[in-house]
Amino acid sequence: MRYESWRGINTVDKEFDSRVVGAAPVGARDRDSAARAVREMFTSIAPRYDLLNHVLSFNIDKLWWWRTARKFDAILRRPKARVLDLCCGTGDMTFALSRRTGSQTPQILGADFSHAMLQRASAKSAQKGRAATLRWIEADALRLPFPDGHFDLVTSAFGFRNLADYDAGLREIARVLAPGGEFGILDFGEPGGVLGSFYRVYFKKVLPAIGTVISGVKGPYAYLPASVERFPAPDEMMNRLHQAGFREVSWTPYSFGIAGLYRGVKSA
Repeated sequence: MRYESWRGINTVDKEFDSRVVGAAPVGARDRDSAARAVREMFTSIAPRYDLLNHVLSFNIDKLWWWRTARKFDAILRRPKARVLDLCCGTGDMTFALSRRTGSQTPQILGADFSHAMLQRASAKSAQKGRAATLRWIEADALRLPFPDGHFDLVTSAFGFRNLADYDAGLREIARVLAPGGEFGILDFGEPGGVLGSFYRVYFKKVLPAIGTVISGVKGPYAYLPASVERFPAPDEMMNRLHQAGFREVSWTPYSFGIAGLYRGVKSA
């Protein structure tokens, strides 16, 4: 298995700051315990994570990963480009990026702080014949073990929302990106109108029930809709991106706003 370990989880404030916006699982008392609770949740559902993603999204998640990866073809097909897929989970976004590289061989790295998720990502890369081209590292997204300006592209699919401090996460992405480097954050949204009403019933009632039955674990699938509600709306999120030092910021809704892609370029 090809991955490295970097333990940086105990790097957050001991108490929640009222100005901080980030993941807040039930029972979390501070940023440290919030990060620990998120890691424990994802570790508990790792064995059924891929199955549940496909079942609960009706396989639309595969389309979302493909659309996101396609947006960055210019970088992915650049010789010797450096790419980081942050909060990579079991690696589906990482694999989608790898499939867009064509004959080029950019350096693609998947990072997550759940050891169990990375084990599954590494096993999947071996099954797909990509073990030699992808690397996996166990790391805290709020304190990445990379030098400033190291990457040409940073992506995150359905993981950024789980950070204990969104602004700190954006600053860390900006730090490791080279000037002119790009980022893409794919995450859930809340559609409006009639569709939104049906979606909220499914998301808050049906999805947690199915997720609990299949995974055998209750907490994570009750946490999911709450985490989406807590995540900043697109206008607020884009404002935070500007404040973190990004330009050409945009948000593209997928599937009527059920998910969406935030993009931007690091200012010089």
